Amino acid sequence: MIELFKLVRLPSNQKIRKIIKILEMLESECVAYPSDLSYSAVPLSCDSFYIEGLCAHLASMYPSDSVITAAVKTHISALRAETLTAGDYRVLFNTLRHALYRQSGVQPSEWDLIAPGLRYGTNVPKYDTTEPNPVMPDAETQIGAPPAAIPVTRPFYQGVYVYAEDIRAPFNLGSIFRTAEAFGAEKLLLSEGCVSPEQPRAQRSAMGCTRFLPWGYCPLEALPNGLPVFALETGGTPITSFSFPKHGIVLLGSEELGLSAEALKRVSAGIVSIPMKGIKASLNVAVAFGILMQYWVASFF
Repeated sequence: MIELFKLVRLPSNQKIRKIIKILEMLESECVAYPSDLSYSAVPLSCDSFYIEGLCAHLASMYPSDSVITAAVKTHISALRAETLTAGDYRVLFNTLRHALYRQSGVQPSEWDLIAPGLRYGTNVPKYDTTEPNPVMPDAETQIGAPPAAIPVTRPFYQGVYVYAEDIRAPFNLGSIFRTAEAFGAEKLLLSEGCVSPEQPRAQRSAMGCTRFLPWGYCPLEALPNGLPVFALETGGTPITSFSFPKHGIVLLGSEELGLSAEALKRVSAGIVSIPMKGIKASLNVAVAFGILMQYWVASFF
């Protein structure tokens, strides 16, 4: 691995590309170890002093980037408190890598993974909200159709909410929109780290559902009150025996990291998992969500 003093002296564009490659390598090395394993027991290609120096340099390069500065601050705090784990390392490397994609101006046509805090294809600020369609007494929503077209009525299940955390691939987010609309979700809520639903790839896979399904950006602390919250994640109750709530919010995690610890703290109605038998034992997040919605809606009858 390139020595740190040489790395920081590289031309800016070359340096960013090199750091992204280093972060990719370190993140892949972390995957092989339990997330709760102490950082000192994880055999990475560089030591903690190298990582700390790299973090400090990135923070000095981008002092106004809240994603980078927050990630570095959290890392340093955990390191000083001696609570740093392999899972913390992976989150750090993943967050910094996507932040550098954004800083380098990489477009989603080149990378399917989108950095937190930036939604390509739109200039709207964070936490903008598409106004929800008015709820009718018979639990149907009137949809504003294009000019000269007849308005359509959208049936849905009241109290069925979906929360997507840091979904970064446009295709995945569009597919989640399409599935949520098809199964009658009332609304789709997105974390600020999600790619924009207005991104062209997301629009193509959503097949127009971003216009029919009410959605909005929403921080975890602003989730609707009074609804049970459950999560689609590994290590939970098999979906065949899970007790689905009649109304609730299902949490979906990012493609690479799953749900954050902060999101899992919001769970009040359990964690549901999909049993798998294959060698890979892995499902695309949009595919897994489709399976979950089938079971959830079937539980209503």
